[in-house]
Amino acid sequence: MKLFFVSLGCDKNLVDSEKMLALLAKHSIEITDDEKEAEIIIVNTCSFIHDAKQESIETILEMAQLKKEGKCRVLIAAGCLAQRYAREIPEEIPEVDAVVGTSAYDEIVSVVESSLGGEKTRLLKDIDYLPKGLTDRMAASSGYTSYLKIAEGCNKHCTYCIIPSLRGKYRSVPMEELVTEAEALAARGTKELILIAQETTVYGVDLYGKKSLPVLLQKLCRINGIEWIRLLYCYPEEITEELLLVMKEEEKICHYLDLPIQHCNDAILKRMGRRTGKEDLIQKIEMIRKILPEVTLRTTLISGFPGETSENHEECIDFISRMRFDRLGVFPYSPEEGTPAAEFENQLSEEIKRQWADEIMETEQEIIFCQNEAMIGKKFRVIVDGYLPEEAVYIGRTYRDTPDIDGCVFFSSGYEIVSGTFVTVEVTDAKGYDLIGEICNEEEM
Repeated sequence: MKLFFVSLGCDKNLVDSEKMLALLAKHSIEITDDEKEAEIIIVNTCSFIHDAKQESIETILEMAQLKKEGKCRVLIAAGCLAQRYAREIPEEIPEVDAVVGTSAYDEIVSVVESSLGGEKTRLLKDIDYLPKGLTDRMAASSGYTSYLKIAEGCNKHCTYCIIPSLRGKYRSVPMEELVTEAEALAARGTKELILIAQETTVYGVDLYGKKSLPVLLQKLCRINGIEWIRLLYCYPEEITEELLLVMKEEEKICHYLDLPIQHCNDAILKRMGRRTGKEDLIQKIEMIRKILPEVTLRTTLISGFPGETSENHEECIDFISRMRFDRLGVFPYSPEEGTPAAEFENQLSEEIKRQWADEIMETEQEIIFCQNEAMIGKKFRVIVDGYLPEEAVYIGRTYRDTPDIDGCVFFSSGYEIVSGTFVTVEVTDAKGYDLIGEICNEEEM
């Protein structure tokens, strides 16, 4: 039978999707990229903020229409939206045959079989259950770049965030299981390994009684074939000197840190339920840059949080200008049903939230454009992501760039290069968020 699979939302959801695909492929189910030919359709949904929730609903409705018109016999909704609205989805969209919660994806095969037999299923396991032993993956991405989800859930309970209600408490994946999974990824061609979790920096506290990310990183660095290891979702208060020294000592670890700070004003941070203050953030950033002088720092912010004033916003603009983050993203605040912040007074208008988000990005844009100009003349190791025939150029990334969210390097070459190859590129120009370069001679490479 043919299956069409849609994976929405974050890279953590993508890992769940790849594990479901691997389980289904073992049961003689053929994966197709043509939804009109599929007899089974699964949508792995997101429900983090309003826009993501809307995209998930619209996708399910689109697939439901296909079920009415085409070959589809079974439509399944999985993931965060399914967990959040397990009862409402089948009632509102009767074409949906089953909903599978965030901790129940290891049962996807039995759900498909039951649905094919005409049974309506609502499968929600204990929110704190962690599927074990699922180290097989079917690549839904490039293959040479893979995400490794090292933990599930979160214990922080920020006032704006619905994730603990959808994903449960923080549960680290056992280290030996992660090493086995990473070895399998490397064997099939993965060269860049990106470590993810709701928060990577407290990995292992629940299993080993202490932060164990440095130890995990050292083990992963021993795997043949893995050439780059990148860290995302590192909460600033949990970053230790031990972690930074391991990053400095291990050549495979990219000097890149993603620290979601959300704001800099102490009162706003407290209302958000964050564990840091402005001075804490400054000191942590200074420590990181002292130990890792060439580090690329990425952060995310929320604009227009309830009660935020224009003075708070201007303070945030000034903080960005002072800290000069290398990469930055901003989300207009989204009041999520079931979160404390949604009930706070002084909710701001969508217009103000988006205006402030634009102003933050304008400030960051100037910083990045200036930094990119300073890259001209430097040489970087670049992983090749593809070729643009209409431009006759290759596209790649330096250690400073995470796929899909950061900039790129465009360069020409006199010989054909396979995606996933590492080459050395000298930067010759900067165009906005991206760099232009020339491949170095083979002798230099």
